[in-house]
Amino acid sequence: MKHIWREGNSVDLLINGEEFFPRAFERIRQARQEVLLETFIVLEDKVGLELQQALICAARNGAHVEVIVDGYGTVDLSNEYLAALRDAGVRVHVFDPQPRRFGMRTNLFRRLHRKIVVVDSEVAYVGGINFTAVHLGDYGPGAKQDYAVEVCGPIVMDIRHASLNLFRHARKEPPLPLRPENRHSQRFAGSSRVMLALRDNRHHTSDIEDHYLRAIRSANYRLVVANAYFFPGYRMLRELRNAARRGVQVTLVLQGEPDMPWVRNCSTFLYTYLLRGGVVIHEYCERPLHGKVALMDSEWVTVGSSNLDPLSLALNLEANLFIRDPKLNQQLHDHLMALSRKHCSQITENKAARGLWWRAPLTFLSFHFLRHFPAIAGSLPAHTPRLEPLVPEEEPEEPSGIPALEQQEKAL
Repeated sequence: MKHIWREGNSVDLLINGEEFFPRAFERIRQARQEVLLETFIVLEDKVGLELQQALICAARNGAHVEVIVDGYGTVDLSNEYLAALRDAGVRVHVFDPQPRRFGMRTNLFRRLHRKIVVVDSEVAYVGGINFTAVHLGDYGPGAKQDYAVEVCGPIVMDIRHASLNLFRHARKEPPLPLRPENRHSQRFAGSSRVMLALRDNRHHTSDIEDHYLRAIRSANYRLVVANAYFFPGYRMLRELRNAARRGVQVTLVLQGEPDMPWVRNCSTFLYTYLLRGGVVIHEYCERPLHGKVALMDSEWVTVGSSNLDPLSLALNLEANLFIRDPKLNQQLHDHLMALSRKHCSQITENKAARGLWWRAPLTFLSFHFLRHFPAIAGSLPAHTPRLEPLVPEEEPEEPSGIPALEQQEKAL
């Protein structure tokens, strides 16, 4: 798929589940033709149950409803949950299911990490928010800070096409028909220029990272990156430092209350290198940061599913939107700066150096191992990721009385 800037779109920033779930669920419930949904995680909590009911409502309206969940991220949905979807006509698929070994999930890498919803070829949602209550503030201290966007206009057909292609290339069943483009969705809906960029393990292995690098190199006066798992490669670290040295105000908003503490330990090893180059680093301390957003100068914005770590940049299937919209850029900038002032701790060189003497050797080894891990994983025997229907398990039939008696007699 070629990356093309599409003119004439509208883009709304959605912050956390409080803004994302009501908007997406209402659109799904109103669907009349088609719902395509890809996500990493669906949990059977209050959000997952509301998603289930919205999908069932769409199917009962006559919409063709297809859902893909990841085989690692989404586990243990109940038979009752899946049966209700199946009975309504919702088709649920699992990406790359793998057997468990000693009760542990084995499909650790090459995950479907994209979060995409497309409704009736008219509106789409792209971001980092999964379908679980952990993205709601009332979840508690572990509630995650995250972002998505709602888009309308010509870009929607690109997003729909990308989602359909996942079925076409990975599913053994006949591909979904590519319906004629909905002319209404192709009309200009606003003034935003938007481009969809994907990362996969075939033709688009570094596309999202490349767009980040172009933005960093072309920044003139400000660059803000808010990312949950910050562990980029040498090129991006060097470009961030170079941007700061040439006078760009480079600000990173990273995890201070991580859901996976080892990730923060790896990230902090990079702090001194960046701080000495003039990069400003804030750690978000109110709750876990799960966002994957950035902005540059006065127009450029990206929102999507891709972290800046080896898994997202070199192994997972990811989707980001790159947007040129001054209003959205300023809105995101104001939000992230308010977040930095009210809920972040600024990292200084002294803070970054604390405990470095004992952490440095281990973190140095971890950094180089993780940076080269995708190549190591790629050298191992690989399988082709596949899609399989996710259906309720068949209940074992109750044995009739006579065979049961015969078995008992044989046992005696």
